[in-house]
Amino acid sequence: MAQLLTHRKPSHRPPAKSVPARAAAKAKPAATSQGSVSPDRIARLRRQFEREALSHMLVTSPEDVGYLTGFLGGDSYLLIPASDRAKATLLSDSRYAEELEPFRKALNVVIRTQGMHAATVQMLKDASISRLGIQAEIMTVGELRGLEHSLAGVGTTLVETRGLVGQLRVRKDASEIATIRKAISIQQAALKAVLPTIKPGQTELEVAAKIEAEMKMRGASSPAFETIVGAQANGSLPHYRPHAVKLKKNQPLLIDWGAVYQGYRGDMTRTFALGKWPKELAEIYKIVLDAHTLSAAALRAGATTKAVDAIARNHITKHGYGDNFGHGLGHGLGLHTHEDPRLSHMAAETTLETGMVVTIEPGIYIPGLGGVRIEDDYVVTEKGSENLCSLPKDIKWATLG
Repeated sequence: MAQLLTHRKPSHRPPAKSVPARAAAKAKPAATSQGSVSPDRIARLRRQFEREALSHMLVTSPEDVGYLTGFLGGDSYLLIPASDRAKATLLSDSRYAEELEPFRKALNVVIRTQGMHAATVQMLKDASISRLGIQAEIMTVGELRGLEHSLAGVGTTLVETRGLVGQLRVRKDASEIATIRKAISIQQAALKAVLPTIKPGQTELEVAAKIEAEMKMRGASSPAFETIVGAQANGSLPHYRPHAVKLKKNQPLLIDWGAVYQGYRGDMTRTFALGKWPKELAEIYKIVLDAHTLSAAALRAGATTKAVDAIARNHITKHGYGDNFGHGLGHGLGLHTHEDPRLSHMAAETTLETGMVVTIEPGIYIPGLGGVRIEDDYVVTEKGSENLCSLPKDIKWATLG
């Protein structure tokens, strides 16, 4: 899925173990919602508390709560004390009471009987907190001001932190890679099932609905994002939303889709023609495919995000379409569709490390004609990268009917 804007800057990360490709291939998908709290992840987060002298941290991002605990229900906060002798507390509500029973061995589970703000304040007061880290990149100004007001006079200092959990999530372990691999296998099988049914006269919405239904029938909990199906010239809009526009013979069709499996996401794009390719789009297809291949070949631990982006960008610019490739080359992928690192000319530069999972998705977009984007998902290794996707990318395969 094309990344148009980048806001979050990468932060320094402590060393982490490499994830050999063979280990990732053999690992089982990560278990979720089964009490699969990760003591190692929580321990690594606690080690970062020293920098800000935190006594506790309040994790309010649903993805971060899921990463640390395995619970993906949402609408829950996680309070982590600095001491490893004390359990973290998961604050949730009655909808998840039964689901959270297996988590009680590793966590203090509190089922709130009042609003989230009031319950959070009560939990914080009961914990006698001196310095509380809050996720400044997640919490709204209103939520922060509300906590400051409610905790005034109790001796708790709120400390704004940024990216403490996010920087742990940047490098995926073997089980995470296996789960992403499963999400990708689901979305690929779904598209393969739908492709033979695609024909002129169908609407973009019909095709999107079929893809999403096929993903769910194969085990996806949901699409990773609103499926993009751009018929005819609509493919020139990188984040187009499907409408009742009909597919036409000898016209392009851009499909950007992804599945969620056990919380983790895949993200791919293919561009097709329903019959004969318009001449300029056929030429563009080769340029984009070559840009994809060249930049993917440069993926490896030690390479920088801007350098990899520049390979694709320079290739497209050399062929006269630099102004038609505005978004970043790719982005991190995991519990969220757009994570760090950002392979972009607009984002802060980051050095790639083993275990990072990123998209490679160059594109060229011509208003009034259409667009071509080709996207796969890769895991970075010491010697290069592994493509987690297996669908073909050649123009012959991408010519339907």
